[in-house]
Amino acid sequence: MFWQILVVAIAVAVVAWLWSNAVHNLSVRRISTGFAFLGREAGMPIADSWIDYTPKNTYLRAFIVGVVNTLRVAVIGIVLATVIGTLVGIARLSSNWLLARLAAVYVEVLRDLPLLLQLLFWYVLMQGLPAARQAWKPVDGVYLSNRGLVLPSVPLHEANGWTLAALVAGVIVFLIVRRRLIAQQMLDGKARPVWPYALGLIIALPALVSWLLGASWSVMLPELRGFNFVGGLTLAPEYFALLIALVTYTSAFIAEIVRSGIQAVPRGQSDAAKALGLKRSFVLQHIVLPQALRVIIPPMTSQYLNLTKNSSLAVAVGYQDIVSIANTTLNQTGQAIESIALIMMVFLTISLGISLFMNWYNARIALVER
Repeated sequence: MFWQILVVAIAVAVVAWLWSNAVHNLSVRRISTGFAFLGREAGMPIADSWIDYTPKNTYLRAFIVGVVNTLRVAVIGIVLATVIGTLVGIARLSSNWLLARLAAVYVEVLRDLPLLLQLLFWYVLMQGLPAARQAWKPVDGVYLSNRGLVLPSVPLHEANGWTLAALVAGVIVFLIVRRRLIAQQMLDGKARPVWPYALGLIIALPALVSWLLGASWSVMLPELRGFNFVGGLTLAPEYFALLIALVTYTSAFIAEIVRSGIQAVPRGQSDAAKALGLKRSFVLQHIVLPQALRVIIPPMTSQYLNLTKNSSLAVAVGYQDIVSIANTTLNQTGQAIESIALIMMVFLTISLGISLFMNWYNARIALVER
């Protein structure tokens, strides 16, 4: 105990000395410290924002926009990388020779190229697309040009938000009810239908809230007016290039994790299931993958954290995430320590949140010794 207390005391003393030394040097050079600058007018434009922002807003508002932009990339990127990586990992084990080789090429090429190089490649490719007037139109209402990807959208009003909240609440309650019904079935062996609860909580409840609040779900299609598009949802070239690069790069690593996790399940499990005449898709979904998750989840957590931290490369293509906005703030105010501290706190908070959730899920699916 004595040596542990001594080590902690030395660490605290070193940090305290570094902090006092930094404050002293800043005061000698008459550089202001503290976070009071967050209340001043930012004066910086932010081109791509999902929340209301103008240059007349404060630096605090600009930092919030940066956090939202970072989460836009991290959350959507994690979902897409997981789906694509899982499919590619399963394809690598396919009995179809061509499909397995294509999946192998996908993995080997993308994970061996530096992420920054891939990011610049996609960004240059986006800049080489035709102008808005000659935009590609793969399907009706979808346009791809050097202005980015333009998609149909549904305007989100307050009534729509409450309807979505009712849907999320209904799904959570349904999962709790379903778990209780399964637990009761395990006790008495009597199967209980779950579809009435799904119909009532996931479909009827949001529909009722939408009808009572008068929510509008009309789809807004983008239109070309002049040299740009009006209406719809526009994914800027910087955001689109960053998202594609992060998803493809991370999915290549996830594919290998999924492949190794599936191969870690004893082959006798699959052979026994096939001997019972079960379909291959059923065996993969209900027998192999649930056991493989215990091997997949820990390294998958690291890939989620890597994707989140790699989103800071957005500054290379001009996408204004938390790092880009903090750098601009640093140059305008000179508050270097505070700006860097805010970046560290944002990424630390997001990373700890991902780690806590994945650790909880990993403990939930772990084998329980009896």
